[in-house]
Parts: sequence; C-alpha cells; structure tokens
Amino acid sequence: MWRCALPPLLRYPTVDELAARAAALVARHPEDARLRGVGTSRAGTPLWLLSVGHGSRQALVVAGPHANEPVGGATVLRLAERALADPTLTTGADATWNLLLCLDPDGLRRNEGWLRGPYTLDRYFRNFFRPGFLEQPEWLPDGAAAAVLPETRALLDLQDELRPFFQCSLHGVDVGGGFVELTRDLPGLAQRVAHTAARLGIPRELGPYDTLYWPRLGPAVYRIPPPSPGDLAAAITEAAVESTWYHPHRHGTVTAVVEAPMWGVAAVEDAGAPADRAGVLRTVSHALRGDARLLEVLLARIRPQVSATPDAARLLAPVEDYLMVCPGLADAWDPDIPDGVRPLPPLSSAHLAALRIAGRRLALRTAGLLHQLVIRAGADPAGALPDLDRLLDEWCADYRDGCGARWVPVPRQVEYQSRVVLAAFELAARYAPDCSRSGEPGWGSQAAVPMHRE
Repeated sequence: MWRCALPPLLRYPTVDELAARAAALVARHPEDARLRGVGTSRAGTPLWLLSVGHGSRQALVVAGPHANEPVGGATVLRLAERALADPTLTTGADATWNLLLCLDPDGLRRNEGWLRGPYTLDRYFRNFFRPGFLEQPEWLPDGAAAAVLPETRALLDLQDELRPFFQCSLHGVDVGGGFVELTRDLPGLAQRVAHTAARLGIPRELGPYDTLYWPRLGPAVYRIPPPSPGDLAAAITEAAVESTWYHPHRHGTVTAVVEAPMWGVAAVEDAGAPADRAGVLRTVSHALRGDARLLEVLLARIRPQVSATPDAARLLAPVEDYLMVCPGLADAWDPDIPDGVRPLPPLSSAHLAALRIAGRRLALRTAGLLHQLVIRAGADPAGALPDLDRLLDEWCADYRDGCGARWVPVPRQVEYQSRVVLAAFELAARYAPDCSRSGEPGWGSQAAVPMHRE
C-alpha cells in the first residue's frame, strides 16, 4: 500500500476536486511535493502546478488542454502518487515531475453536466462542451509571440522556464482507441503501449483520422510533423499549425500526446485489409455530408432565437468550426470525387472504422451544442428540439450498436494513460539524458535510467 495514496477516483474529478486532492498530497508530503499557481484562466481560475521531486531534469505533464477530455486530471494525480512512492522516478532519474492540473479549467467546468456520471453517450453529447478552435489553449495559429489566451501564455512561460526534457499532453478519445503522438521518436514505445493496452483491455487506434497523413513510428504511435502554414480547416483536422507541443522543441524536448479512450471500439484495432474500401468510404462520406446538411438547416432555424442567449457566441463558435470542416472532409473521403492535392493513403479496416467514428463525432458534437443552445434559450419557437433529440438518440445508438462502443471505467482509463506516460518518460530519459541542462538535443545517447516497476 502506498503511503501517499489518496482514496481512489472512480469518476472524473472536477476543477475544484483536482485542486483539493493536489493540496492534500502536498500536505502529506511537504518536503517532496509543492503546489503553485502559474497563471489564471480567462474567468480568473488559478492554473495550478503540482511538482514532485527535486531533480535537475524537468518533466512537464499537461492535463485538460481540451475541455471535454477530463481523464488527464485524474492521471496527473495518479502520476504524482507514483512519483512520491517510487524514488526511481525522481531521485533515481534526477527528475522533477511538474504536473499542470488543468490547462482549461473554465471549459472543464462547462462539462460538469456529465462529468460526475452516469456515463452514457447521450448524457455526454447532450452536455458536451469544447471551445472553438481559436479558443483552445494548445494551438498557436498566429505563432507563440501573438498568443493572447492567458492559459496559452501561462503554458508557454512555463515551458520556457522549465526547458523540460520531456513534455506530455494528456488527451481523451471520446469514442475509439488509445494512441500516442510524438515530436521525436522513442524507440520501444509502441511495444510498451501494446503491452499496456493488452493487459488493461484497451483497444489501440491503428488509424486515427487526425494522423492520416502522418508518419507511423509503430502500431498506435505516430510522428507529429513540424508545423506548417495552412488554412483553418487543415489546422482543425490535422493539428497542422504551430502548437505548444512544438514550442519547447528547441530546448531538446520530446513531446508525447497520450490519448486514452472513454468508449472503446474494437474495430479501430483491425489492421486487416478492408473487403470493400470504396463502399465504406462512400457510406461514410455520404453520411457526413447528409448529417452536415441536416445540422445546417437546424442551425438556420434556431439561430434567431438563440443569438441573444448568454454565452451564445462561445457555443456557436465550435458549431461553426465543425460545420466548416464537414464538406471538405466528406469530399476528401469520397471515392467518387477525384483525388485532390492529398490523395488518401492506403487504408486498413482500422482506418475506415476511425473515419466512420470521426464523421459521426462531428455530427454528434454539433447536435449536442445546438441542443444546449435551445435549452439555454428557454424557448423553442422553431420546434427544433424534437429533431435534435431524435438525431442525438439515433447517432448515439449507431455508436453503441453499429460501432460497438463500450464504456471504459475511469480507473482503467487512468491506469492506461499513466502507464503510457511513465513508459514515454523512461524512454525519453534514456535517449535524451542531457538536453534539459544544455538546451541542445541529446537524442541517440543510451545512458539508462532505472525502469519503473509496474
């Protein structure tokens, strides 16, 4: 039994619970753990950094960059407990763990309608919130110097202060499987991910739609390409713009983006060749195009009645983002439309399953946000609510019955994500032992660090 362990989390923690549990850990271990504010959100909520250990090599783990992905908060608490219990992760690695409890606490608060459970697809999507692309704090569409969100500026300042050898961004896949994205290769990570996923019954996503054109470093592990100029649609669908993932790259930092699924789908792990590639693509693209048209009509019906609703602009921004990218994605996936500048790569059955899930995700998120807009307006003169309820019910049933989406209990999500983070940390410490001291990349060195005892 770990002396530092808090009562186990059986559900996602809220913003206030994250801060309280972190403070409790510090109170139990004042010599080894520290808690400090590193900024404030747009609504004035403190951004708390929990640090464990006193090593010279800094690791930075960022939870809650996306408001609807709360698993990271529980994961950083788990990592803090492990680092306090296992000196090979701190003293043995000459490392300090810096755990940002939540990068977007304002957005996380908006998800509290589903955060405590019960965890069902319809409850999740009816209470879902994620800000528009330009309000997501990890992205730097105009470069770091032009970043204006206080959450973004706080993270950039922290990266430049710490110059971490290892950075991890914690994300959650609402429906699908687990995977990792890296700014530098960590040889051996794919095998670690496979082992952890198999032990915990987590499907690995072998063809995520947002990594469709990215280099593959191993099963469920992908290389994030360097940022390049592009339009907003490409940025939203491919993470192609500059980001806080790449900002500390000049310090020799390796960034790992670790995705853990909320509802797992076995089909995303099927690496086999599809029997009817064109037929599946045709179905997926036509469904996305048709869903988007339905939602555009509903948006036009309800916009006049919701525009004056408090916070309408914040709810409409992601709706407009999603509807903006739908036509382009549908065309890119449609086998009956000639390939454009970027033809589709070879696709496995896992890729096709991921594309189906991604198209439906865009529709469900949009419908859920529109549903909230009508509810908040307090009236529905356009009669849109029954239509939105019907679509939400049908599309959630398709995830559940058509895709086989099955809930992954929160403790299992957290255990999976924390084990993958520890594996990436250990490999980064092995391959880049000196980069945080010198600011120069040290990749390729084989100086070992003791392996974490699972």
